[in-house]
Amino acid sequence: MPRSGRHLDLGCGLNPRNPYGFDDLHGIDLVMPAQPPAAFQLRVANLAMAPIPYPADHFDAVSAFDFLEHVPRVLATPDGQATRFPFLDLMGEIWRVLKPGGQFYALTPAYPSAEAFQDPTHVNIITAETHTYFCGAAPYATHYGFRGRFACQRAGWTYAKYAESAEWNGRKRWRSALRRLSSAPPTHFLWELSAVKPIA
Repeated sequence: MPRSGRHLDLGCGLNPRNPYGFDDLHGIDLVMPAQPPAAFQLRVANLAMAPIPYPADHFDAVSAFDFLEHVPRVLATPDGQATRFPFLDLMGEIWRVLKPGGQFYALTPAYPSAEAFQDPTHVNIITAETHTYFCGAAPYATHYGFRGRFACQRAGWTYAKYAESAEWNGRKRWRSALRRLSSAPPTHFLWELSAVKPIA
């Protein structure tokens, strides 16, 4: 049964992910298809350049599957006189649109896996420690302009094809079985972070 709640999938294409199984599904992508989808609400935005087009405290969860690695870390400002940090801005936007305690579920090919580098559009290499810059009592990324704070619920290596569902991937006995079944090391790193913010 779907859970009552509102979920946003970033870089959704025509098949948004919904790892928590919420019943109100939204997505953001770069282009609107000729036939807009009926099963979910799709908005168009370039999240490397613009904010998430939703109000604050709007979503129970946000997901990003194979998306963060496409968001640049540094870009020049339009006048060429300074730099900005789109990845930091996006993390702040994710925090902004999440409700207090809302979940951010991100799955990314990460260093040292070859999958982190082989796609020429991967411009943001994630490591096993990248998420720590956004978590804790005083996130280090605030030194660079990040606005927000997350608590880490779970972070670790996994196999991409087994991470569609937060519940399925979170069960220890199933993760142990997957490790036994696969001789290749996992290629993706999973974050499950919750938004730390006051309840209005």
